[in-house]
Amino acid sequence: MEEKVEIIQINISGEDKPGVTSALTRILAGYDAFILDIGQANIHQTLSMGILFKTTQEKAGNIMKDLLFKAYELDITIRFTPISEEEYEQWVCMQGKNRYIITLLGRKLTAKQIEEVTTIATHQGLNIDSIIRLTGRIPLDENARAPKSCVELSVRGNPKDRKEMQRCFMDLSIEHGVDVSFQLDDMFRRCRRLICFDMDSTLIETEVIDELAERAGVGEQVRAITESAMRGEIDFNESFKRRIGMLKGLDVSVMEEIANNLPITEGLDRLITVLKRVGFKTAILSGGFTYFGNYLKHKYGFDYVYANELEIEDGKLTGNHVGEIIDGKRKAELLRLIAQVENVDISQTVAVGDGANDLPMLSIAGLGIAFHAKPKVVENARQSLSTIGLDGILYFLGFKDSYINE
Repeated sequence: MEEKVEIIQINISGEDKPGVTSALTRILAGYDAFILDIGQANIHQTLSMGILFKTTQEKAGNIMKDLLFKAYELDITIRFTPISEEEYEQWVCMQGKNRYIITLLGRKLTAKQIEEVTTIATHQGLNIDSIIRLTGRIPLDENARAPKSCVELSVRGNPKDRKEMQRCFMDLSIEHGVDVSFQLDDMFRRCRRLICFDMDSTLIETEVIDELAERAGVGEQVRAITESAMRGEIDFNESFKRRIGMLKGLDVSVMEEIANNLPITEGLDRLITVLKRVGFKTAILSGGFTYFGNYLKHKYGFDYVYANELEIEDGKLTGNHVGEIIDGKRKAELLRLIAQVENVDISQTVAVGDGANDLPMLSIAGLGIAFHAKPKVVENARQSLSTIGLDGILYFLGFKDSYINE
């Protein structure tokens, strides 16, 4: 006669101490119980653990009795819940649904922000499997606190209306000052290998062409064209030619002075250090100028630089350029080209930029991030980062502070 199967879930809570997991699983092993699922979390030295196991009806009573005695001995609380085979099969069927990662990131996170994000997820039919904190532990003293906070939610299901969900996340970001990333949790998310950056207003907190224009005495005129181009109001190539034409006669020594005083974006050092450590290839794809791209390449060790070359004669800018213009279309082509050279699948790539001419490469990259971007770019990009510096990208990639700071 076939033995009747019992499926039991145990939930354990209490003070976290060494040996709890081994003591409990040792009892299960002694009865040849089969563990179907297991999970554990620790919050402020408090253990929360769950084990789902299968055994026979004959052994179930003795297993629960021994676990109760051991729990009393360890001074922990244990609770038993019987699970029917139908309930278990329904749970198994959930495994076939997509898994997504929702990342919440900001200078600080509040209960209100987390409540709003989880409510949006629930309305979309998504179920939260786990929540983990990616940033370091937060001190009580607000003045001593970490400059950033991030939690990651693993959710399962299929959104009812993904566009509507993304719109809700965007509204939440604007209203509450928090970045919300929504990504498919697949193999590519965990093995990104190439990251391509815009330069001006992304790697550096300025538009170099505006800096050059100030030295040439045409700052106001050039700045107006730059802002219009970044908003996508005029064609990039047209705006580029008009702006560099106004630089005619500027002495090239000005470029060195600007390069030596470039305002580097917050978090760039930390981001590049970590990405290099884990084997990323890095590239600058810029509508700016090669002189400044090469300066950053030598300073931070970028692997590739593609930007526009200014024509120089007798130590002065001619107001023309050399070679093709690196516009939005060309940036996307270069991203694909570098990925092919490095033998990297396009889904393993990351693109980061702030302007309208970055949208083509943001749209084809596996992970496209609008960084402190213009409204039109944020609206059309799948992910955006606006609350902290460039090292926030590390959390979108799933890195934890405890790993980064080792």
